[in-house]
Amino acid sequence: MTALTLSTAGAATLRADAVVVGIAKGTGPKAGPVLAPGAEAVDKAFGGKLAGVLETLGASGAEGEVTKLPSPSGLKAPVVLAVGLGTAPGKDEAFAAEVLRSAAGAAARALTGTKKAAFALPVEAAEDVAAIAEGALLGAYAFTAYQDGKGAKAPVAEIALIGAKPRDKAHKAAAERAITLAEEMNRARDLVNTPPNDLYPESFAAVATAAAKEHGVKVQVLDEKALTKGGYGGILGVGTGSANGPRLVRIAYTHPAAAKSLAFVGKGITYDSGGISLKPAGHNETMKCDMAGAAAVFAAVVSAARLGLKVNVTGWLALAENMPSGTATRPGDVLRMYSGKTVEVLNTDAEGRLVLADALAKASEENPDAIVDVATLTGAMMMALGSRTFGVMANDDAFRTAVHETAEEAGEPSWPMPLPADLRKGMDSPTADIANMGERMGGGLVAGLFLKEFVGEGITWAHLDIAGPAYNEGAPFGYTPKGGTGSAVRTLVRLAERTADGELG
Repeated sequence: MTALTLSTAGAATLRADAVVVGIAKGTGPKAGPVLAPGAEAVDKAFGGKLAGVLETLGASGAEGEVTKLPSPSGLKAPVVLAVGLGTAPGKDEAFAAEVLRSAAGAAARALTGTKKAAFALPVEAAEDVAAIAEGALLGAYAFTAYQDGKGAKAPVAEIALIGAKPRDKAHKAAAERAITLAEEMNRARDLVNTPPNDLYPESFAAVATAAAKEHGVKVQVLDEKALTKGGYGGILGVGTGSANGPRLVRIAYTHPAAAKSLAFVGKGITYDSGGISLKPAGHNETMKCDMAGAAAVFAAVVSAARLGLKVNVTGWLALAENMPSGTATRPGDVLRMYSGKTVEVLNTDAEGRLVLADALAKASEENPDAIVDVATLTGAMMMALGSRTFGVMANDDAFRTAVHETAEEAGEPSWPMPLPADLRKGMDSPTADIANMGERMGGGLVAGLFLKEFVGEGITWAHLDIAGPAYNEGAPFGYTPKGGTGSAVRTLVRLAERTADGELG
């Protein structure tokens, strides 16, 4: 991963291959682009005319805009990269954390193949250090495990944050948190991007086991025999059509001073063909990403351990491969779930809710203060919220609001969604306790209502449907790459931090 250092050296004197400065859109009818704080030394090397030169080159300061130009004498770095920050804030105001995070990510992506870059973006508080460091490290991500290196350039190898003080405790702590978060988020991205012939339930469980041992986290893996003995009908029902057997992984971090406990539950369908209800052509190619929820949960638990948070966090990874075969679950079959409820399977492509149901019921037995599940669950949520925003549902309005606010604080777009009671009737089954399908309209909400049935009585619960933002099929933007994004990791970690600090009841 890209190395990160804090530097009090001047942007003009630090030896690097490129120096990054911020440029914003000035206000007023005749205003052009203006330089952001941090660019003063670089501007001086241009004789105070850097903003004018950038405007001549077509730069406007729009968010994510990147402009490169050669350096004049007086700068150690041979290249200057100006990255847009959007509209300049008012007097006595600062750039928002997400603006800095996205700008740093865009700059890091533009510097692929560079050995060392100096980032001279606006740094005032520790929050600025955190945002720039996080964005830069996430933007520098590349998945090259299956490439021979000839066609892909390596990410920028080292980033120095100008203005971030290595001896300032707050700055140092902010940078260290950003490094941990980026490393674990990038680990989740790697898992999502790994092809399904190499990432299947057993191999995913092995990755989780190795990481748990490395970071002093307890891990338990239930294989087919243990799942059968335990009565996990949902997980077994989804995985029965595949040659790769399912797994349920429990990964638990505990702190001796913890007063609260959280359970995170992740959907881990390592490949989703739709099963007997086969997906149509054109919908299979990206289905290696259907384990993104489990990847996020795994990364969040390891992050909590590495950060030493004073909260107990248990992750449940419900892992299965959904394949069609002579042994696969059929539409019309009835599964007896871990909770004892029976489910009539009307569509085998509505499989995520089946593995989550078993994991939710099991997690509830430990009576945590709250449960949050994360899943690439429904195309309906993408239809409702698009490809960059995840939906938040809950059995408690206050908790739903808290999760939404936490996600926004962490820089992850989300939106609170309802669980209308009238939609529950559509899942009534003449054969079983409940069907795994209901009304087509409001399908994302129906899925949430199904999951709610398997949460233990009296336990606060939220459901994050990350079907949209978990996998970016379009062009990279900001610090978000093409492919796996690591969606929901930051939200879960921030939830754990807020719980540890007593902010969430």
